[in-house]
Amino acid sequence: MQSGISLREDFDGERLRRLARQTKDAARVRRLLALASIYDGGTRSHAARLGM
Repeated sequence: MQSGISLREDFDGERLRRLARQTKDAARVRRLLALASIYDGGTRSHAARLGM
């Protein structure tokens, strides 16, 4: 199994959700929510269902 890509330490799930609430671009919202899920310990498959 390949090692994952490191997550940035200056973001967290709550901050990404806040950014998602502020944007009007639906595709960007889906990506931000998928990343928030990963930051909160979600799986890659769950993030893919959210739009990653």
